[in-house]
Amino acid sequence: MRPHQLPQFAGRPAAGAIGHNRGVVQRNYAFMPPEGVLVSRLPHFEKTIARMLAAPVLGARFAQYVLEIEPGGGTKVPFAEEGVQHFYYGLSGEATFAIDGSASGSFHPGSFAYVPGGTRFSLRNDSGAPVRVLGLRKRYEPAPGFAVPEPILSHRDAVPLTNHTGMQGRGFQFLLPYGDMRFDFEMNLMWFKPGAFFPDVETHVMEHGLYMLEGQGLYLLGQDWHEIWAEDFIWMGGYCPQQFYPTGFGDACYLLYKNVNRDVAL
Repeated sequence: MRPHQLPQFAGRPAAGAIGHNRGVVQRNYAFMPPEGVLVSRLPHFEKTIARMLAAPVLGARFAQYVLEIEPGGGTKVPFAEEGVQHFYYGLSGEATFAIDGSASGSFHPGSFAYVPGGTRFSLRNDSGAPVRVLGLRKRYEPAPGFAVPEPILSHRDAVPLTNHTGMQGRGFQFLLPYGDMRFDFEMNLMWFKPGAFFPDVETHVMEHGLYMLEGQGLYLLGQDWHEIWAEDFIWMGGYCPQQFYPTGFGDACYLLYKNVNRDVAL
């Protein structure tokens, strides 16, 4: 078969000689659409594809993944990492999440789990359909006088929507207890009504992992604007100028990781 006779893949743009790419990787930020994130696998998961979004090799001080779990897949046995915390958020499908000595239950879109370092947990797909879960790992930074947090297994519907900035049309759901100094990071759902936006370009020490859940918008990273929609991922390092402006007709929502509550390491 000659090159010009090769079949075209439905729903995918032709790459062409120089490729078709929305993704950008810079010194202190990265914008990664899902089509460019290749598959990998993890030894403690079976029948599971891992799409790695953030890792230290990128510059991040945490790791983030999308896990695609086939029916009958998930953790092979209850799993734990000493000194490393885990956070999981349900994207699609229905799985079962269990934390040793704490809680277990259905894990579906909007469900989330926080697992302290050294605590065994399991994530299994016993349904007949695929499951997608967003996962994050971060080495715990202890603080003098504060104990390690307890495990959490909950759902976003159980978390109040706040507007602590006072800006109309912009809401927050703090999935981990806000202001609790035992935690060294936050996982927040950020909601925007059409026309709502960040009032300023932020430039701060915290780094972010941002996963777009709903809607679309324009995101400023450094000096460039990027169009972002569901399933896109952004890593922002410290002091990366950033701003979000929703552009869709419906609500926009993303899940945002942020490191907080600890002094600067010198």
